[in-house]
Amino acid sequence: MALWAQMTPQLQYLPTQTLNELYPDTFPLDVRHYLASWIEEQRWENFDVDSIEQEPQARRLLEQMVVLLQEVAQHNPNVVERVKLQHFSRNLSVYQPMQLVRTVRDILRKERLLLAQAGMHPNFPPFQQMPQGPPATNGTPQPAREDGKADVDNLVLKVLEIQNCRQTLHQFQEDLNWEKQEMEPIQSQNELDPPNSDQVAKQARIQQIEYNYSVCAEKRVQLIRDAVCALEQCQSCLILRIKTWRWEQHRATIGVQFDDNLGPLQTWCEQVLGVNDKLRQELMLVKRDHGGAEQFLTLEENLAHLLKTLIQSLLVIDKQPPQVIKTQSKFSTTVRYLLGEKMAPGKPVMLKAQIITEAQARNLGQQGAIPNENVGELINSTAILEHNTSSKSTCATFRNMSIRKIKRADRKGSESVTEEKFALLFTTDITITGCESPYSIQAISLPVVVIVHGSQEINAMATIIWDCAFSEPNRIPFVVPERVPWKQMCEALSSKFMSEVQTQRCFDRYNLHFLAQKIFDQPDINEDFSNMPVSWAQFNKEVLPGRNFTFWQWFEGVMDLTKKCLRDYWSEGLIFGFIGKQHLHVILQNQPNGTFLLRFSDSEMGGITIAYVGPSDNGGRKVQNIQPFTKKDLDSAGLGDRIRDINCITYVYPDLPKNEVFKKFFTVPSPPNPDGYLPFKLTTVVNPGDPCTSTPSIPADTPMDMYGPPMNNVYGPNMNPGMFSPLPQATPPYMPEQIPVQGPLYPSPMPAASSSEEIDMEALEGILSSICQNNNKDMN
Repeated sequence: MALWAQMTPQLQYLPTQTLNELYPDTFPLDVRHYLASWIEEQRWENFDVDSIEQEPQARRLLEQMVVLLQEVAQHNPNVVERVKLQHFSRNLSVYQPMQLVRTVRDILRKERLLLAQAGMHPNFPPFQQMPQGPPATNGTPQPAREDGKADVDNLVLKVLEIQNCRQTLHQFQEDLNWEKQEMEPIQSQNELDPPNSDQVAKQARIQQIEYNYSVCAEKRVQLIRDAVCALEQCQSCLILRIKTWRWEQHRATIGVQFDDNLGPLQTWCEQVLGVNDKLRQELMLVKRDHGGAEQFLTLEENLAHLLKTLIQSLLVIDKQPPQVIKTQSKFSTTVRYLLGEKMAPGKPVMLKAQIITEAQARNLGQQGAIPNENVGELINSTAILEHNTSSKSTCATFRNMSIRKIKRADRKGSESVTEEKFALLFTTDITITGCESPYSIQAISLPVVVIVHGSQEINAMATIIWDCAFSEPNRIPFVVPERVPWKQMCEALSSKFMSEVQTQRCFDRYNLHFLAQKIFDQPDINEDFSNMPVSWAQFNKEVLPGRNFTFWQWFEGVMDLTKKCLRDYWSEGLIFGFIGKQHLHVILQNQPNGTFLLRFSDSEMGGITIAYVGPSDNGGRKVQNIQPFTKKDLDSAGLGDRIRDINCITYVYPDLPKNEVFKKFFTVPSPPNPDGYLPFKLTTVVNPGDPCTSTPSIPADTPMDMYGPPMNNVYGPNMNPGMFSPLPQATPPYMPEQIPVQGPLYPSPMPAASSSEEIDMEALEGILSSICQNNNKDMN
């Protein structure tokens, strides 16, 4: 599936129309993705689509494709994907065999054509076209060295051919000198005599050697020209691959997989430098043999320019500084030079760092001049490039950097200090062995936001997330769009959540639909939000309606809570998480009392609540929502223990006993302390006035009251009742969309006591007695 591996990274840059034309409804993108290996192993080009004789073979391929797609669907854990793939397999089964062959063949041809044109296509970053290498041990793609290695190997062969040609010329020159030396006595003795056969033969040999010499000399010059051209192409690929590495490092901030191994790239750099050095030597010898002809001046200038470009392009920030930096706080960064082993020995190379503004970074890219104006005071801003023989890397490590103070630019309108981007600029002069003069080199870090207080960190991180997710390759620093399509935001949010929480469970389409409803403030709309533009203001400037926090602040709170307290619950599908009011109505309307699910709080940042079916005052059913648990709550008693303690919830949606599902999360009671103190535990109880401990028997078809309105008004004016139809699942589902809760039943968790405090047992007994009395009243 080498073709698909190259094509996949480019899909995001293709226009929607091109994608639709490339993968039609009759052969969708999903089929191309899931059957990539099998598709590329077949010999589609061998078919004559107009030949009836080959139709049985085409039919066998069609049947194999349908079977394979059905197998993929059966083993897919995602119910939505499984249903979709089964639908695709049914559509394929009605294909005409030869039509299938023609369709797949045309798709593969178009993919190859797109990849071939990618370097000239305006919607493709040129360096995205470098193919990925084989997977590393951690599953991430390795730097693309295969084509680079082939290019370097070809260059080495060209240099060897040039050297052989030079040696052949030398041999021709020696043979010519010898023949002329042998010819001189004969010519002097027989100047007046007619030439004999020996003279004629020697003269013919001399002429042949001179001809061979001239042909070889022309070939030598042409080989050097070809080699310089090939070196330029190979070096361009190398520098583009280094830019790709930097871009992948940038994208890693939002969770995109990234292989940070620079070893193969360093080897590639050293080989390219070696070829350049040998070609310069060969060019010097050619100039000597041809008397310094003007025709070699251009080649000499090209090689000098390639050398300068290579040397100045290989300073790389191996470990980026934090992208949110608090003043007066220590941080570290590591800068690596990929030609470290080729640096001239002697004076140590000192690397200097300074902080620059976005405007200075932009001017740096246009003019290349180092800014003179200091916008911040950077402590411990110098380090020496040191070579590590074991790792074969040459790095400067800044271990204790700190920004003492920062000079802010004039802000416009509602701009905040957490929206202002800076960067660290690293500069030095390097002399490479074999070069006469030093070269000035520099590298710029990813954008950073400088804050002065921890309360600014979440907003600053929003600026960084937006920058990393939506900036374009080769942009002007640090330009980002003001609006992006919602589908791009979906990818960024899901990727960041998975990376931050360290989970393999991603958002499904229900999760993403609810998040869209929330950010666009359209809770009753069930339309496709994919291409709707979402702005930076909607992301983290405008507060959500009825709240005092922005979308990102709310999302970050959910992410932080899940990371610190709920990772295993989320990964095992025990948390619905993001679920909207309408969807909650649909999936719980026919469930018995005590059925519950877990969702993230809509009203409180970093909270998770329990929504469950309980009895209403008029004998029906309604959904109750327990007061959200925050990180502080879950630190004192885990979610599993709290679920175990609440008697009014019994089954995890759809019908799984909670004690079986959450058993692994229950804590074991503590044994008596050896010092004689009795152990205690915190118990979660709901409001003692809640009737959930006494659930009357209600027929299954009784309408359920939920937030007041009758069931025929559950859906909004534009809501399709079938949109959120629950799918049968063997494990607790996880569909998303968050719920604004009205009239929640607030629990009253027991107050936490530290281990150094004694619990007032009389007060505890009084509380428990009160609960029991209220429960008995409800039972009666």
